[in-house]
Amino acid sequence: MLLDNLNWRYATKKYDATKKVAEEDVKKIVEAARMAPTSSGLQQFRVIVITDQALKEKIVPVAMGQDIVAECSHLLVFAAWDKYTEERIDNAYNFITDERDLPRGRFSSYTDRLKAMYLQQSAEENFVHTARQAYIGFGLAIAQAAELKVDSTPMEGFVPAELDELLGLRQMGLRSVTILPLGYRAEEGDWLADMKKVRIPEDEFVIRM
Repeated sequence: MLLDNLNWRYATKKYDATKKVAEEDVKKIVEAARMAPTSSGLQQFRVIVITDQALKEKIVPVAMGQDIVAECSHLLVFAAWDKYTEERIDNAYNFITDERDLPRGRFSSYTDRLKAMYLQQSAEENFVHTARQAYIGFGLAIAQAAELKVDSTPMEGFVPAELDELLGLRQMGLRSVTILPLGYRAEEGDWLADMKKVRIPEDEFVIRM
């Protein structure tokens, strides 16, 4: 049950570096992110899967010295489009129409509205929106990992500009949004592992109108 899995998971603070997540499970976690709903169906983000140990170690100082980046089995980087462009919007909808055996341009009135809305915004305003789409996939990846009993650690504690440079993301038209180490919790050394999971009570969390 999803709620049981979410209650099981926590932000793992130390990984057993000797234990690796099966590629089959990593693919399922990434697939959950790929299947995420996104605004206008544009899928404005990508997931970078990092297994190279030397590269993970280079990311540790970028991630404010957090060793879990190097200890984890796989490191997922969620990166969003740096901005909207006419080409990106057209490519997305050409793919949609091709896959559905519809004529290209079938949704041109809608894509014209998208272009009118987004292309007049600044790149930073665009990125605020695309980054929000990445977070939808990020959440689903965390939930899928929990279902597979794969530990994860949602992380915003890194310097995005430095990570973008290290991974060459700007050349891909992407900017890093958040990162997600995957692996298996260490039996010793994780100070959070045995602590009670704490969330505010439902009657305080839910506001009914």
